[in-house]
Amino acid sequence: MRKREVLTDEQAGFYNENGYLVLENRVPMATIEAIRAEIARFEEEARGMTASNDRLDLEDSHRPDRPRIRRIKLPHKISAVMNALLRSDTILAPVRDLIGADVRLHNTKLNMKSAGYGAAIEWHQDFAFYPHTNDDVLAVGVIIDDMGEENGPLMVFPGSHKGPVHDHHADGVFTGGMDLAACGLDVADAVKLTGPAGSISIHHGHIVHGSALNTSNRDRRLLFYEMMAADAFPIMGSLTTFESIAEYDSRMLCGKPTLTPRLKDVALRIPQPQPAKQYASIYEIQKGLKNRAFAVAD
Repeated sequence: MRKREVLTDEQAGFYNENGYLVLENRVPMATIEAIRAEIARFEEEARGMTASNDRLDLEDSHRPDRPRIRRIKLPHKISAVMNALLRSDTILAPVRDLIGADVRLHNTKLNMKSAGYGAAIEWHQDFAFYPHTNDDVLAVGVIIDDMGEENGPLMVFPGSHKGPVHDHHADGVFTGGMDLAACGLDVADAVKLTGPAGSISIHHGHIVHGSALNTSNRDRRLLFYEMMAADAFPIMGSLTTFESIAEYDSRMLCGKPTLTPRLKDVALRIPQPQPAKQYASIYEIQKGLKNRAFAVAD
């Protein structure tokens, strides 16, 4: 057993039992302020845009003269501040405490729930999008704005990471979202992950989670770093892709890569077939859902 770097036995045990963890005031406020300045830069970049591109995913209500961003894509590639935070022990130390010393990056994104209209994300499991050979897969959420119950916080179903991967299909096509009632889940059992700016949340790749429209007068922006143990390899049909093993190994955040996948008896469901139209984000994929749980932004 490796000695843990930052998490207590109680915190690690809570994560293993419930599938999530919130660590308050983990990120220095100077870093949070720098990220907010970066967001302002991207918001200005969106001015005049008429469609989403490979950097910015626009709200359906976006107008060139009234820019509205719902996601900044791969922010670690276009922001030195967010790249540095990703690779810091602020983020990686608690991750190593949970999934080991060898950690590979899967994806990054900054979901923008702006005050009054920030888009909802329907209930889903990350593992439904990218099944792997084992489930040492998680996402770290960096809370950029104070996250309360009223401004669209991330919500999770405690313990659901130990259950099945639920059906995320409609009419035989992958839609990236679940029908809670059909899956036997009651929204009353969901927990809202709240905390002050500078806190982080960690959620297991298997846990059922989602977030409602932000109808409050406060922003709720959340930076996600998705990662996994280096010996978790994507299953064929997963939405995880890599160009070559060299490129895949270049995504290592700490530790050493391996060519030996670790196989674990975990629930799997392949996210195929994909919609005929290849959508760029979960927001578009989830438009194929028959029963939406959350309101749509105006």
